[in-house]
Amino acid sequence: MKSFQRKEKEIFKKGITLLAGADEAGRGPLAGPVVAAAVIFPNSIKINGIDDSKKLSLPKRLMLEEKIKEKALAYSVKIVHHHIIDAINILNASLLAMKKAVDDLQVQPEFVIVDGTKRIDTNIRCENIIDGDEKCFTIAAASILAKNYRDRLMIEYAEKFPYYDFEKNKGYPTKSHINALLKYGPCEIHRKKFIKKIYERRIEQIEFGF
Repeated sequence: MKSFQRKEKEIFKKGITLLAGADEAGRGPLAGPVVAAAVIFPNSIKINGIDDSKKLSLPKRLMLEEKIKEKALAYSVKIVHHHIIDAINILNASLLAMKKAVDDLQVQPEFVIVDGTKRIDTNIRCENIIDGDEKCFTIAAASILAKNYRDRLMIEYAEKFPYYDFEKNKGYPTKSHINALLKYGPCEIHRKKFIKKIYERRIEQIEFGF
């Protein structure tokens, strides 16, 4: 078991019994929503293999997702759509998604740990942890739920918007995705403020003959 359960053990020693971890997936893509998950485990839980979702293969993530859902006291996954991201920026949208996930838990936690540089807006005791998905078991578990949910959602979008290869890049700014944007323009799930820079860069390239 990774030593990153240390943070949870410190919190449990303070008398906390219901600890939630929250994380998001989808801050960097040019399209689609940001997705957040929150999860509460019994304080004696053990699930071998839990890690930051970005470090895990798809088969491993899917296997761990089943175990997380089986052993969790409660879990929740919520989304904030692209138009909200454009309106309030990706940081605030990520915090909002994590807040919604925590608020939607069927068991109310006594303490929440969230990944990132800022705490969510909640009356529950809360601590933010930079690189929390690499340091905290509960946050890492939430990252797996969030990433799997978002990946499945982007595969569904790929069927509706086939030009952008969302099933391969999940909306990230890969070369093929950028080329499709320049050729076909954005679709309805693109984040307008994100893709604006791509078009501005392309105009510069044309003007200066790059």
